[in-house]
Parts: sequence; C-alpha cells; structure tokens
Amino acid sequence: MATTTSITTTYAGEFAGEYIAAALLSGVTLSQGGVSIKPNIKFKEVIKKMALDSILKDASCDFDPTSTVTLTERILQPEEFQVNLQLCKKDFRQDWDAQSMGFSQYDNLPKRFSDFLIAQVAAKVAQKVEQNIWNGATANAGEFDGFKTLLLADGDVVDVSGTTLSASNIIAELGKVVDAIPSAVYSKEDVKIYLPTSAAKFYIQAQAALGYRELYHVGQTEMNFQGVPLFTAPGLAADTMVAAESSNLFFGTGLLNDWQEVKLIDMADIDGSQNVRVVLRGSAGVQHGIGSDIVLYS
Repeated sequence: MATTTSITTTYAGEFAGEYIAAALLSGVTLSQGGVSIKPNIKFKEVIKKMALDSILKDASCDFDPTSTVTLTERILQPEEFQVNLQLCKKDFRQDWDAQSMGFSQYDNLPKRFSDFLIAQVAAKVAQKVEQNIWNGATANAGEFDGFKTLLLADGDVVDVSGTTLSASNIIAELGKVVDAIPSAVYSKEDVKIYLPTSAAKFYIQAQAALGYRELYHVGQTEMNFQGVPLFTAPGLAADTMVAAESSNLFFGTGLLNDWQEVKLIDMADIDGSQNVRVVLRGSAGVQHGIGSDIVLYS
C-alpha cells in the first residue's frame, strides 16, 4: 500500500516558481559544533573516563605510587533508523506540475517535486535527530535516548531544580546554572550553556528590557551569560538547560554520508508498478563522558 498522499495545489498557467516548504528545524547541534561527533561506529564504542586524586605529593628519595587512578567507561551504541515512503505516480498526473512528467503512461515523478521531496525528507530527518539528541527516549519508535534521559539517570550529574522559564526570571535562573558549574569546568574554553529556543527568546527579551540589546535589533549576534557562551539547541525541551563542555557530549553514528543520501527508486523497471520509493537509512546515538562535570537544569 502506498503512503497516503493528498494533492491540494492549484494550476495557474505555466509553472512559475519553486515548491515552498514550511520552515523546519535544522540539525543545529551537529552543524554548529554543539557536541563532539564520533563517526564510523559500526556497533558500539567505549568512552574511557579517568579520575585522579591529588597527584602532587611531597618529594622523597623513593618511588612512591600513592596516587589513585580510577578508570571507568561509558558505551556509545548508535541505534539504526530508516525512512521508507512509497508514492504512486498516478496521483500526480492531474497535478499542476504534471506536464513535467511527460505524456507517456511510463512517466516519472515531476522533477521539481522529486527535488522537493528529497529536500523535505532530509530536513524532517534532521529535525527528528535534533530532537532526539536532547529529548529522545529509546522506548519511543524512531528515537534514541537523548542527553536529558541519560543525564537524569546519572547520579553524578549536578542537578539544579528548575521552574517555568519566562523573560522575567531567565536571568536569575541562568545565574543558578552558572553557580552550579564546577570550578574546574567553568574556565574551559568549550563550556557552554545549552538553551531551548523558548529560553533563548526570553533571554533576548530580558536583555532588551534592561537596555542591553536594541529592542528591534535585526540580525543574529552570539549570546553569552556572564562570559559563558549560550548555545540555542532547538531539540532541547522547554524549561530545561544543560551546562557542559562540548568535548564531554558525544554523538555517534556509522557513516555520516548515510544521513545525507536519500534514495529515490522508480519501481517501474523492477516490478512493473507505478510506484516510487523513498529510502534513507542511518544510525545515531548520544552519550556523555564525566557526569560530575555537567549541570542539568530541569
């Protein structure tokens, strides 16, 4: 059975424009260096963690191995996912772009629609992966455990009790997150506070109200709070914030190119049908390193 399609476009003379897609979330966390990407993981990868006590000792004439080195590990195991769609070319024959299919009964999907469909599938996948990275739960179909799920289950993570964020309290709540960042982490150059889009809006509004940002400023500027960079992560749930080094957060996958390849397969020469199949496959998963270096506000 083909995937249900609904053609609601109208014909207005010769085709005079491109298909317009609704604005979709993009994979901001991955594309803007929000986490460390570990590709080429076929099955699983072990992330080693090392903890040291005070290693500097008073000098003596002998070798005295009195320090403590504790090695632990976490497992980064990407899960496999797929996109399978099937469209019938017959559904597009009466569409306003049908001329581009040709006049033979052995026709093709409209070229522009094929391009549009591939772009839409890729964008939808990027949106879902972005959401999974932060808020996914492997118990749900099409999801893997995201950072929020993993951090909540880690007793070493520094937890900060949150509230419903707003423009009136965002500065005070960000202050709680900064106060909770361990001193050894605070000075690291890749430490960030990850915000959901809603919280980023509240922070801009609060800045404008205080006169630190023009109320109708056009364009995007890098945000920080008390010197700590703020990273807007669209997949992060509302009223949630995470403070961590990007080098302590990991995204694992098989081949990165798998997520960039959407296959459009015309079934006419395979089974004689008028169907076109859309296929995408890839693997993805996340893991964190040292929990005690991470702050979770929730």
